[in-house]
Amino acid sequence: MKLNYLKSVISQLENYKSLGERTFDQVTEDKLFWQYNAECNSMATIVKHLWGNMLSRWTSFLNSDGEKEWRNRDAEFDNDLTTKREVLDKWNEGWTLMLETINSLHEDDLEKTVYIRNEAHTVVEAINRSLAHSAYHVGQLVFIGKMSAENWTSLTVPRGGSRDYNAKMFSKTDEPEKE
Repeated sequence: MKLNYLKSVISQLENYKSLGERTFDQVTEDKLFWQYNAECNSMATIVKHLWGNMLSRWTSFLNSDGEKEWRNRDAEFDNDLTTKREVLDKWNEGWTLMLETINSLHEDDLEKTVYIRNEAHTVVEAINRSLAHSAYHVGQLVFIGKMSAENWTSLTVPRGGSRDYNAKMFSKTDEPEKE
């Protein structure tokens, strides 16, 4: 069951990573830096924040507090990235570290205690926290992408396409995998 959890969470995280990347593919470079107003974050700023969070949480994950002394969370919200390459480099660095770290975990690691801002979490709780945080911000990226892309292509079931999608899914003859 515990190994199923790790496989499941990795699959979910890879899905959210893919949603973000498919969003970036649909927006022009300038749209990565667009803000609705001064209180809203651009896509680039959201990526920078995710990157800072992921580096802090997943560096030395089992051995040090997830809020590293070197992290400057407030600076993550400064709009100082200027190119799509910078945005994608930060995106990939954060996701690579998080996914490699989770992939390196063993079943017996899941009940260990780790700390985030000096608050105790089981490894499962810390992973779930990161999964929720990542999903939250990827949802923001997709929403901004949909608002700013010139020709948006749905990343999931397109509007008005539920019936066709369900017919396709239910026409499959594969039996569900049994563990």
